[in-house]
Amino acid sequence: MNATLKESADAGLAQTMQEMGAAARAAARDLASMSSEQKAKALDAIATELRIGAGEILSANARDIALALTQGATPAFIDRLALTSNAIEAMAAGVEAVAKLEDPIGTSDAEWARPNGLKIARVRVPIGVIAIIYESRPNVTIDAAALCLKSGNAAILRCGSEALNSALAIHACVAKGLLRAGLPAGCVQIVATSDRAAVGHMLAGLDGTVDLIVPRGGKSLVARVQKEARVPVLAHLDGNCHVYVDKSAEPAKAKAIVLNAKMRRVSVCGAAETMLVDRAGAATHLKPLVQALLDAGCEVRGDAPTQSVDARVKPAIEDDWYTEYLDAIMAVRLVDGVAGAIAHIAKYGSAHTDAIVSEDATATEKFLKEVDSAIVLANASTQFADGAEFGFGAEIGIATGRLHARGPVGARELTTYKYVVRGDGQVRS
Repeated sequence: MNATLKESADAGLAQTMQEMGAAARAAARDLASMSSEQKAKALDAIATELRIGAGEILSANARDIALALTQGATPAFIDRLALTSNAIEAMAAGVEAVAKLEDPIGTSDAEWARPNGLKIARVRVPIGVIAIIYESRPNVTIDAAALCLKSGNAAILRCGSEALNSALAIHACVAKGLLRAGLPAGCVQIVATSDRAAVGHMLAGLDGTVDLIVPRGGKSLVARVQKEARVPVLAHLDGNCHVYVDKSAEPAKAKAIVLNAKMRRVSVCGAAETMLVDRAGAATHLKPLVQALLDAGCEVRGDAPTQSVDARVKPAIEDDWYTEYLDAIMAVRLVDGVAGAIAHIAKYGSAHTDAIVSEDATATEKFLKEVDSAIVLANASTQFADGAEFGFGAEIGIATGRLHARGPVGARELTTYKYVVRGDGQVRS
């Protein structure tokens, strides 16, 4: 492409993005005053269109998978990318579940009266326009659309090139559902190009029309968004999740939890990446758990004591404790009790999801209190780190920061608040 053509293309993309921002802002004003019934009607219509369009979605997804395979994609990557008829039905059911949730907009978090008679309420309101930038998970398209609509926000979606065909097919169903329900198309828009320059326009805020950016993807994407964004960012970082097996853990329970946490789906952000075993319980717990992982097809990388229990264990290096594998690989090491587990997680973890397996109430409560992650679990698999499992219907991601929202980002987490003050002629002296 010569310089003139490139300049023309760049100008055309800039104009398209600005127009999307303006349409989203206009739609956000409509959504903010829309009734719960209107939003539910739109969500139900979208669910219907997903079922009708399942064939087109699967065909588009097949094109994405074929391209990914030619580029040497890993099995874990394909697992994140692939859709099935059951997955599309689950998407539709998830949208219907979101439609049935209590509408957060207009609800009061707190109400109180002042001595002068003023009545004050803190009331939930939409954020406005939310831009969601994501990579290889096409289901984020529908989760983001549903949750933004439920919370009264307009959405601008930008999917990575690896899942773009799938995302466009899903968005086509969303657009048809919006039309059927009489909602403006600007409520949910998708960037139809893989041109990376589109992301730059979104990060700049589209002339002040974008209120929040949610990145969903690998470290490089999130790092770019956090570095370049000129509007607030709700970050979803990597999921370096841990399972700590205490000396008091019941062996069968520990085995079931560890295997599920690692092997149920290795490609999700809630998959456990490291198992920590209490040194005081190593004689009874370490070998059976390591062998169960190996026999299930999981590569184990361990410290010296872990390597000694089975010749199949590979030596772990320092980087393994920091790594989110998103694959059938698990790092394993011994720690000195619950305090050692907490220290390890504080140093190497990503503040996503961490679990303890223990029958000792004191150790359990210490872990739950002192591990500073968005989600902490006792005697349950880390794979419950999911908005649907929390009763949110869906999620945009797991927020690992400390401001605005933590954990699964559902409809309520996509709201802010304002103070509504009612008086009867009061003036301030």
